[in-house]
Parts: sequence; C-alpha cells; structure tokens
Amino acid sequence: MTLLTRSAPEPALGRRLAALDQIVALGPDRLDPEALRIAERLSGKAAQRLRLGAEHTVVALAGTTGSGKSSLFNALVGTEIATTGMRRPVTSTAQAAVWSPDGAAPMLDWLGVQRRHHLGEEGADELSGLVLLDLPDVDSVKVDHRLEVDRLVELVDLVVWVVDPQKYADAALHDHYLRPLQTHADVTVVAFNQFDRVPAGARDGVLADLRGLLKREGLGSVPVLPVSARTGEGLPALRARLVDAVAAHEASVRRLSADLGALAEELAPVCGPSGATDVDRADRTAVVGALTEASGADAVAVAVARTHRSRTRAATGWPVTRWLARMRPSAATRLGLPGARLSGTDDPSELVRTALPGPSAVQQARVDTALRNLVDRSAAGLPDPWPTVLTRAATGRRDQLPDLLDRAVAGADLGLGRRPRWWALIRVVQNVLALVALAGALWLLGLFVLDWFRLPEPPMPDVDAGGWEFPVPTLMLLGGVVVGLVLGFLSARLGALGARRRAALARRRIRSRVEQVAAEAVLEPVGAELAARGELCAAISRLRARR
Repeated sequence: MTLLTRSAPEPALGRRLAALDQIVALGPDRLDPEALRIAERLSGKAAQRLRLGAEHTVVALAGTTGSGKSSLFNALVGTEIATTGMRRPVTSTAQAAVWSPDGAAPMLDWLGVQRRHHLGEEGADELSGLVLLDLPDVDSVKVDHRLEVDRLVELVDLVVWVVDPQKYADAALHDHYLRPLQTHADVTVVAFNQFDRVPAGARDGVLADLRGLLKREGLGSVPVLPVSARTGEGLPALRARLVDAVAAHEASVRRLSADLGALAEELAPVCGPSGATDVDRADRTAVVGALTEASGADAVAVAVARTHRSRTRAATGWPVTRWLARMRPSAATRLGLPGARLSGTDDPSELVRTALPGPSAVQQARVDTALRNLVDRSAAGLPDPWPTVLTRAATGRRDQLPDLLDRAVAGADLGLGRRPRWWALIRVVQNVLALVALAGALWLLGLFVLDWFRLPEPPMPDVDAGGWEFPVPTLMLLGGVVVGLVLGFLSARLGALGARRRAALARRRIRSRVEQVAAEAVLEPVGAELAARGELCAAISRLRARR
C-alpha cells in the first residue's frame, strides 16, 4: 500500500478554494480574528503553491532532539550533507536537498530555505522533482528554531515525523504537532528511527504502542515505518514512499485539501444549528411601531389636526371673528412642521430640522426593547459570535436614530399645504353675509340719524314672516350675523372631520418614512448579517466537502 496513489487531481479543490476566498471576504467582524488569520494565510499559501505547480514535491523531515533527522536525511540523500553529532541542537536552520534539473529555485525562495544542495542526476529517474528538507528540532531550546519548524510545517507537501525509541511519545511532538494535524493523515508519515537499538523481542510491542498512541490522536491511518539511518534498515520502504509521492504529483494538492479540511473543522462550530434566515415579520412590525412612536408621529398628528381646524375657522369663519384665528401661530408652526405656512415656503425637506422634542425616556426604552427582542429572536439557537454580530448590526446606528427620525418627519408630506376647495365657497358666502349684515347695520344707522335730526324717514320695507313683520335692515343685520355664525359653526364641524382624516394621513406618511429609516438603520443590517451567515456557513460546508 502506498501513501499516494496515481489518480486525477481532486475535482472539488477549485470549488473549495473559491469557498475559502468567500470565507476570507465574509470573515471580518464575523469570525474569530485568529481563525480569520489562518484562513487568510491558507488562501495566500494556496495561491502561491498552485502557482508554483506540481512539478516539485516538498518533503520535510521533522522531529525532536536526538531523533536522528540529520542522519536519516544524509542516508536518504546518499551523501554527508547535514551535520550530525552529540552537541544539540545540530540543525540550526532548514536545509534542502534537491533532485531537480532546474534547481527548484522559485520553490525554495517561497519556502525561504537558503541552504540548498543540488544533487544533479543522482536518483533523477525516481526522485526527480523531490525537495527534501531537514528541519531544526521541534523541541529546540532556541525559540527561532521552533518558529522555523512551525512555519515550514505549514508550507511543505508531506511531513515525515522522525521519532526514536527514547522520545517517540514526547509530549511536545504529539501535543503541539501530531494531534493538531489529525486531518493531515494523507500527507503524514512517521519514521521510527534508530529501530536497530530496540531489542528484537520488544519491537512489536513498541510499534504497537506508537500506533495505538497515534490512533488515539486521530492518526490511525498514518503509516509507521521502522528505519535505521545507521544500518539502512527500512530505508528502501521510506524511499519508496518518497518515490510514490513524487511520481503521483499530488502531494501538494492533498496537502492543500487537508489544510482546507482542518480549517473547515475549526470553523464548523461557527455555524451551529440552522437558525433564522431573515428578520421575522412580527419583529419588523414591532421595531417600526416603536420607532414611529419615538418619531413623535402622535404629536405630529395632533398638531396637524389642530392646525387644520384653526385654518378652517380662519378660512370659513365669520369675517368679524376670523382674525382671532389668525392671531396665534398654528400648532404645526410651533413644531416647525413642513407645510406649516400656506404660502408653500416650507415644503417638506430632510435638510430642515423640526422643533419636536425628540424621543422621551419611555419611548427610547421601547425602542431598545424592540431592538433587543429582534436580536434575541434572530439569534435564537445560534452560537457565538452571531448574537454579538446581530446586536452590533441592530444597534450600530442607535445614536443616530433621533436625527434620522426627525429627518423622516421633516421630509414627510403632511398634507398641510393643501386647501380644501369648499373653503373658498364658504368664504365667499361668509363675505356676502358680512356685507349684508354691514348694509343692514348702515341702513339702521342712517335711520337713526334721520330720527335724531327729526328728518322725514323714507318708506321702510318689511318682510312678513308668519304674521310677524320684520324691517328689512334689521333682518339684514340679524340674518347676516346669525347665518354667518351658524355657517361658521357648521364649517368648523366639517373641518373637524377633515382634521381627523388629515391626522390619520400624516401618521401613515410618517410611518411610511419611518419604515425606510427602520429598514436602512436596523432591519437591513440585521438581514444582511443573517444572509452573510447563510453564505458563510454554505462556504464552510463546501470547504469541508471533498467530493
């Protein structure tokens, strides 16, 4: 059984890499920063590695101090390249042995490996394209050595972990490297070096112990090869693994596939169970209702009704008392509402502030409650960080809401600038009645003057009404006044009906504009985050799927 079989490249890799790019695009402010950095590094690594092609296969020998990595490296190369000895650490920087006619310079430049040994035609038939790295010790006392190992282990295509009889269960190796790489079993080999030092009777037990340890770490499928760099035992089997890896030209693809799978496993908890995909209609209604109340729509509706009634009295009342309705500013004028002046010089405009007092503490509390309920229901059952993300989306513009609501009111057409047509007709009638009353008054005044000066009075026409005779001037005066007052009263009643209709219209138009504010400032951001969650989780699912 070989580590890598010759087959077509994984067809889903392109889709998985596209999913990775989508995760990187959607990740800011939604994923854990460290997980996002891992995704970004993996995206960059994938782009660079695929650009370099599959002509070269990068294999790294990694292990603990004293495991014999450098000796095994020399044995595989067939010449003394790496320095060996008792003093630790021996390998301070990574070095490479390259079986490649072109020297694999771009690949080594990307890996950042400066110590390079080109082997020319040695083993070219079997290992042409192999780049074999000897890494520093994973448990080196020098931090920069361990950082170098961490960096290269993330980049290479295949890792051969070299262990020895004394330290094959070393916690530093298993906890920090092998266990986290359980998704990379396809691109991992364990070489049990110095196996010649294990007594013959204990070999099966030691191998079984190591395999059991790897199985418990999720690496049960990783091949364990007993080798000895000193005697050459097992080297042909290890070399055959490298030959298969080079011949298949798939190690780089398999490594990327394993990296993608590991990232998918790490990101899987972000999705959790299926949750809401959009804002619930009841929550939309509650948010719009709370914001409409906070906008002062009720106060505006009352002001619109009062203004319409006062304007009706001013337009249709008895002319003698009509001026009283014009003495005081209307309720709409005091609140600075659009259309408060019939002249049309204050048309609706969001650039003009009203004189509304702003949301009260109770109204603000109701808005906060509506936003909190919106987040609670939208985030129900969702894992972190979605409750926080949805809270930020719902409340991100909370401080701007009073100004946005005031602009919504200022830009609403409240219907104050339109005069009912019947006003003009009643005004004409009232003016005629006033002139009749004035003519009657002047007529009576003339009669009084004539009587004062004992002058002969002209004939006095009378009107017979059911046996009662009324002088025409008296009837004109009283009729003009009484009928005018009655007509004014009836007009006021009619104006009250119109006031209720206009108040309802103003409330509807304000609510319509508040709905736009609610959508732009609250509902659409929350809906966008829920949609982003769906896209992100779908991308994570595609990232996990190998077929």
